[in-house]
Amino acid sequence: MGRSASRRAREGSGDRPPGGAGGLPRALALTLASALVWGIAHIVAGRRLAGWLLLALYAALAATVAVAAAFYRSDLMHLAVQPDVLQRLSAALLALGVVWVFIVIRSYQVLRPLRLSAAARTLGAAAVAVMCFAVAVPVAWSAHGTYVYRDALTSIFQSGSENGKEVDADDPFNGQARVNILLLGGDSAENRTGVRTDSMTVASVDTETGDTVLLSLPRNLESFQLPPGPARDRFPYGFTGDGPQTPGLLNEVYQYAEEHPDVVPGVPKNQRGPELLKATIAGILGLRVDYYILVDMFGFADIVDAMGGVKIMIKQPIPYGLEGAVLEPGYRTLSGKEALWYGRSRTGSSDYVRMARQKCLMAAIAEQADPRTVLTSFDKLAAAAKRTLSTDIPHELLPALMKLSNKVKDGAQINSLQFVPPLIYTGNPDFDLIRKLASEAVTTDPRRLSSDPGGAAGASPSVSPPVTGQQPGGGATRAPTSEPVSLEANCP
Repeated sequence: MGRSASRRAREGSGDRPPGGAGGLPRALALTLASALVWGIAHIVAGRRLAGWLLLALYAALAATVAVAAAFYRSDLMHLAVQPDVLQRLSAALLALGVVWVFIVIRSYQVLRPLRLSAAARTLGAAAVAVMCFAVAVPVAWSAHGTYVYRDALTSIFQSGSENGKEVDADDPFNGQARVNILLLGGDSAENRTGVRTDSMTVASVDTETGDTVLLSLPRNLESFQLPPGPARDRFPYGFTGDGPQTPGLLNEVYQYAEEHPDVVPGVPKNQRGPELLKATIAGILGLRVDYYILVDMFGFADIVDAMGGVKIMIKQPIPYGLEGAVLEPGYRTLSGKEALWYGRSRTGSSDYVRMARQKCLMAAIAEQADPRTVLTSFDKLAAAAKRTLSTDIPHELLPALMKLSNKVKDGAQINSLQFVPPLIYTGNPDFDLIRKLASEAVTTDPRRLSSDPGGAAGASPSVSPPVTGQQPGGGATRAPTSEPVSLEANCP
């Protein structure tokens, strides 16, 4: 009976050794094991029910994460652009961290020797504190990163109910065969008032296949009509600008609308420019423009710096700045400032060469923004994105756009048409030809373009489409192309 009572008393104390330094290393080792795999300490201490429950919970969490990462990665990407899901995830991560730290502490408590010297108790407590810190830091960092990401997402993308662009989850593109998004590069600066949209490209994406046509308009396009209404009433014969400093170029429309609210009545500040420019470009191309994304080119430099620079091949010297600096030929890692000038410099070249460089720069950044770079510079990238990007795309549409982007990555065709000389004379454009080419580019199967010389006249993947012969009004007819030309091969 005495032995039985002694054994019961020992089990009641958690099967812990009576004391001394010899039991402390074992307790700390098993506590560390429980920090890595929940429940081990409790099982060893004889608390089998609690131990197996913890182990089962740990296994269920690990299996859920593994299965989701292996088989539902695309679904996770769609959830990652939903603010409500991100908010719940951030709270769940914090809760997980608290539970994990509690398990570490409790594991040590059930294994800690009964009698320890003051020095041993201090050593044990310090070791457990280090384990708790090692557990808490990555969990807290993940929760913080999720919060920062959600904050950036909701700052850039408003709700559809707020901007009047509500989205039907069952039919996010309203049955449309294509979604057309206007991509703008804003050339603002501290020494300049307002925003000049020096880069304007409509990305027309097939909502079924992801096949994309990029339709680029030059900044110096003239003689275009503004949309019907107050804007056209003011400029019935085409936009002519607002004084001698604004000769009436396409890149002036955005700022003109912001400074003259009466031409876009009822539209709030910072939305007047995008709305008028969307409607203007829709009229020029003869296509519907659904949404816009504006990138502030000077804030764009912050994104490049946050990435640690961008590597790009420079084929010819590019002068930049006011001090005679030059981007030398060769493979270079450009800083944010240098990347900005690579995309902006016209010295010794032209607007059209600059347009090609901007596409090359965007392609290089997209390719080099690998997960490791994003994770290590996440806070800086998120802050730069908030300063740099603006759009009217509602965040409710983001899951559908993510699915569409996956199709683009999985082999969809991306073709480009630039309405630049000699295809289009910017001073006196042939708008009928522009609309004809744009219509053909988005209605012809782009997969036929590389093998069908009689296909769409406007959608070769070349950066500057080949042309033959001028037409009345300054336009030109495209020469047929038989082989696609990669964008990278045409980077100047």
